[in-house]
Amino acid sequence: MTGMRGIWLGCVTLIALAGCEFGKPAKKVEPDSFTDTVGYEMKTIHDRAKDCGTRPDSTCTTATINYPLFKGQDALNDTLQSRLINLYVNGDEKPDSSLSAMVATYLTKYDEFKKDDERKDMFFELTEYAKVVSQDSALVAIEYGGYTYQGGAHGSSFTGFLNWDPKTKKALYLEDVLQPNTQKQLNKIGERIFRKNENLKDTASLEQDYFFEDAKFVLNENYLFTPVGIKFLYNEYEIKPYAAGQTELVIPWAELKTLLKPTSVVAHYLIKNAGI
Repeated sequence: MTGMRGIWLGCVTLIALAGCEFGKPAKKVEPDSFTDTVGYEMKTIHDRAKDCGTRPDSTCTTATINYPLFKGQDALNDTLQSRLINLYVNGDEKPDSSLSAMVATYLTKYDEFKKDDERKDMFFELTEYAKVVSQDSALVAIEYGGYTYQGGAHGSSFTGFLNWDPKTKKALYLEDVLQPNTQKQLNKIGERIFRKNENLKDTASLEQDYFFEDAKFVLNENYLFTPVGIKFLYNEYEIKPYAAGQTELVIPWAELKTLLKPTSVVAHYLIKNAGI
């Protein structure tokens, strides 16, 4: 009897740990406050110049914009579309009121340009986009950018980022996630990673090959909060010649452990990356 009781208790213990031989019970999934997402649908605006005729898009002037339209997030939609509208606006120009109006203005500029340009094989191009890189209930991380050519020696590309809090319906910035007076520390960490990526010694000058003011490294204001860290991106001409293209660096959350506000919207990334 004692032996049977021991076997029974042993099986109960195994059931609790591994389901004994009767199959594993379904695990209880704890609710995760960071799994909810903001719904959206992708929209496309596409138009062609009047002189395109039957030619394919690849050989005539076109304008194309692909972007997400978020449900119940008017402020986010307005902010994102404003950034797309202003992407290639010159300092003395007045921005258009909508993406559709921007496309119309772009094609009108081409028509005016062609009046004085006799090159038959010359055409403009405008391509803009926005996409959700990652999101949860606390943060929507968006990348946007584009490419434009308007008759010059070469075209121009740009990549930008938008970090958005869907609860407060406001854009998020470094000061929202970092503790006060930590910018210098952040910049120091960024420079160490930059020099490693560029194969530069700690004492190597930044004067000859880079465009940093006074040859001093500085993180820019173009960054994205990602699950692995803060991604900074320098666009063409920003710190290097056009031919060098863009420069990207990522500061892992582990490097920012002592700099982050413990209750910020990115605090859970630090926990996940720490394997907790």
